[in-house]
Amino acid sequence: MRLETDRLVLREWLEADKPRYAEIIADPVVRRYFPEVGTYADADAGIERARQRLVEHGYSFLAVERRSDGQFMGMLGMAPFRDELRLAIPGAPMVEIGWQLGQSFWGHGYAPEGARAMLDFAWRTFRPPEVVAITYKGNLPSRRVMEKIGMRRDPDADFEHPDVPQGHRLRPHVLYRIANPALRDD
Repeated sequence: MRLETDRLVLREWLEADKPRYAEIIADPVVRRYFPEVGTYADADAGIERARQRLVEHGYSFLAVERRSDGQFMGMLGMAPFRDELRLAIPGAPMVEIGWQLGQSFWGHGYAPEGARAMLDFAWRTFRPPEVVAITYKGNLPSRRVMEKIGMRRDPDADFEHPDVPQGHRLRPHVLYRIANPALRDD
């Protein structure tokens, strides 16, 4: 799988991406809305899960690189929710979109650009009725990306993330939705 935009390439993961992705998720600023920073083992496991989802479903979280120079930027894509998380969210949504880019790539519009390409891919190929995004309620930068790509918050679907310990400040999550435009009743 490979998607290209004016400035980005979203592609399958390479072994060479593991240390670069591990560096991004080990950054405490990048991971400030996660309960802890990531390790090399986390990067390795996440990439292997992404590869497996791509085989099983035809879509997944992908590696992102800048077209102009091939620089690795992080992760962006879509994946089906695992059952435990899906069932913790009101309405049990099926497909999530998400992103995690290195700090030096923030503020340039890369996340919305890549997310729009992923949504276009979804609407044209596997055609889900909707795609959702979740984040800690205080993660305003990610919420702005969700709004820029046309997603709208569904306050009735806010939830406590089951992977975050009870009482932790990052446990409250919000959910944003976008419906497949081909299925709208306009």
